[in-house]
This record gives sequence, C-alpha cells and structure tokens, in this order.
Amino acid sequence: MIFMTRDEQYMQRCLELAAAGIRSVAPNPMVGSVIVHEDKIIGEGFHQQFGGAHAEVHAINSVENPAFLKRSTLYVSLEPCAHFGKTPPCAELIKETGIPKVVIATSDPNPLVNGKGIELLKEAGCEVITGVLEKEANELNRRFFHFYQTGRPYFILKWAETKDGFLDKERIKSDPVQPNWITDDVCRMLVHRWRTEEQAIMVGTNTALLDNPNLDNRFWPGAAPIKLIPDRSLKIPLSYNLFKPTSTVYVFNTLKDSREGHVNLIKTDFNHLLENIVAFLNEKNIQSVIIEGGSSLIQSFIDKKMWDEARIFTGPVIFESGLRAPVISGNCIFDEEISNSRLRILRPFLYI
Repeated sequence: MIFMTRDEQYMQRCLELAAAGIRSVAPNPMVGSVIVHEDKIIGEGFHQQFGGAHAEVHAINSVENPAFLKRSTLYVSLEPCAHFGKTPPCAELIKETGIPKVVIATSDPNPLVNGKGIELLKEAGCEVITGVLEKEANELNRRFFHFYQTGRPYFILKWAETKDGFLDKERIKSDPVQPNWITDDVCRMLVHRWRTEEQAIMVGTNTALLDNPNLDNRFWPGAAPIKLIPDRSLKIPLSYNLFKPTSTVYVFNTLKDSREGHVNLIKTDFNHLLENIVAFLNEKNIQSVIIEGGSSLIQSFIDKKMWDEARIFTGPVIFESGLRAPVISGNCIFDEEISNSRLRILRPFLYI
C-alpha cells in the first residue's frame, strides 16, 4: 500500500479532475484544482474547454461561502497563469481572494508563465509549496510539456500487425479499396478514443489510397483530429473518405498551395519533409499527432528518432507475406491483452 500525505491526496484529486479535460482543452494543458478549508474540500474545478475559464476560477467560484477562502489552501496541478491570454491571470484572482496558501504540482513550461505565477503569489505574501506529485502532473500533460521543452509536437506511432509481423497483405488491382483488418471492433473503438485525445492524425499516401480511411472518431465522442496527409504528387482523389468535412485537412505536396473549404494544400520540400511538417505544426500550435501509417512513414519517424510513444497491436491473424511492420525498440510501459489482440506501448529508451 502506497502512503500518501494529505497534500498528495488533495493533489491526486486535482489530477483526477484535470484528466476530464483531455478531449477539449488542447492546446492548453489539463489542469485541476481543489480548495481545502479545515481539512475539507469546499471547492473544486477543472479547465473544461479551450478558451474557457481555468481550473482555479471554477474552484473558487464553486465555494459556497467566499469568507472561507481567506483561511483555505488552494491546490492546483499546474502553476497558475500570470498573463492575460484568452482569460485573465489566475494568479491575480488568487491574490485578490486572499487565499493564504497555494500548493502546486509543477511549474508551467510556457515562457509566458514559467515561474511568473509562483513569483506573483509569493510577492503577494502567499505561502507557496511546489513539487507535490510533480512527476504524475508532468506525465498527465506530457504533450504540453514536450512541446515547450523540445520545440516539437508529441508524436505517437500506432499500427496493427499480424502474428507473423505484417501490416497488410499483398495487394492486386482487383482488390477492394478498404483495410485488411487485423484487430476487432473493440480495438478499433479504443483507437477512435485515442484520436479524440490528440490534436492531429497523419497517414501516408499509400495507406490512404489502399484503405480509403475516414480518419475520424465516429466510434467515440469528442472532437475529430485535424488530418495531415503527405501526398507528394496529389494522387489521392478528393472523393476519398479522408476529405469528408469532419475536420480540417492539410495535404503536404510538391505542386501547389491552395485552399478550398476545409482542405488545404501546402506546398512542401519533400527532401526535408518531417522537418517542414514539424515547423508547420509548431506554427499552428499543434502539440500532439497520432501517426497511423503506413510502414514507410512510420519508419521515417523511427529512423529520425522523432517519436515519443508507439502503440502496437498484434492481432490473431497470419498473412504469410505482404507489407512488413516497422522495426522499433524502446522501453515497454504497457503489455496486455485487449479483446482479441495484444497491445504494447513503447517509449524511447531516453524516457526510462
């Protein structure tokens, strides 16, 4: 049994609250907050929607008797902001309410905030404690932290392979344009949930042409991810499913720049494709991407050491020949049976 201090127990509640925002707050971080008076939670809240009120605001507004605030402790899973963005600074609100003590899991890596919220609170005479469940808070917002600490999005590689290591069968011209499924509906539902948790999704040209995927999340509620398609010569017909207006589409190509409705063609130098895509995503403040194929696109991210998680299903299917799965090694953080398949989640060894 793991013993937790009172501060850790309250911070754990902050993290539980924060996680509820995973499908609606990006590119903002997930944040939860509780307010404790005489060892009792009297208010709590979380950041619910990008552009909406922050966790501390919801927590403070939920307190029935504001007089208690001057004798309470506010717990929050991320350093309160100290700048005017889409909402006023939370550190100023905390200061105005007279809350005498604030416990923070981790500082904010965004240079607009980093340390400034803590400094403002201390200057106001507030007692500030930091580092409570810091590791857990950083893990929850790993996409956000990675974006600001490395200067690129958090890339998740996902694929399904057969027992004998293939992604797909050999295709012939008479084959239907559709996926050769390796996993079952339960696994596909999980993948659709994952899609709602990332800002963007990417597949290569061949996968798009052979499978005609939707790249949406029709099996799970939430916002559909932005679609990213490297298509050097614009081979993919605009009638294909991925161009349905479920979300914005960006097609990286060597021919032209144009925009028609939700479809954007981005002329790109394919000699430095991944670097150019990263620069584009950084400019758009897209902090996470799930890459679902094909083999050569995924392998290019692996070869450039430009990946942060790999989620690999192994299904109960044998193809005997076809398209080989990517080659990857890393630190396995999850290895369990999911319905009819095995799911492994890897991270690069540097994350150990």
